[in-house]
Amino acid sequence: MTLSGNQKRKMKSAARLYAVQALFQMETSGQTVDQTIVEFEDHRFGAQYEGDEMQEGDTTLFRQIMRDAVNLQAPIDQLTDRALVAKWPIARIDPTLRALFRAAGAELMDKSTPPKVVIVEYVDVAVAFFPDGRESKFVNAVLDFMARDAQPEAF
Repeated sequence: MTLSGNQKRKMKSAARLYAVQALFQMETSGQTVDQTIVEFEDHRFGAQYEGDEMQEGDTTLFRQIMRDAVNLQAPIDQLTDRALVAKWPIARIDPTLRALFRAAGAELMDKSTPPKVVIVEYVDVAVAFFPDGRESKFVNAVLDFMARDAQPEAF
């Protein structure tokens, strides 16, 4: 089966959303990255909950984000800290936003996805988690700073 460009985009978007959920879960549960990847791929990707089918995710992108977010956590957190005001180090922000910044930071440091795409995708993830809040504007500003810091040549 050949996937359309739109299906591939949806699967990449789903992989990013799942990565944020998985990084959040890892932080709260103490699971390893490998345990979390297996659990998400076996039980979340394409799963059915109360009659709703979850989107299939791009497993290659999901695994890469997860592994890079874990392996590069210190430099990603430093990148995020530089983007946040001094009074709000990454350790003090909402754990969902921390997971989001780590996933986005992993993609920004990998440099295979254009920074503007990374920003738009993760602002959409922020809207999914915080539909009524101002978090999406905050995420947009922080990711814009992170992208310019990580990839100044792209701007």
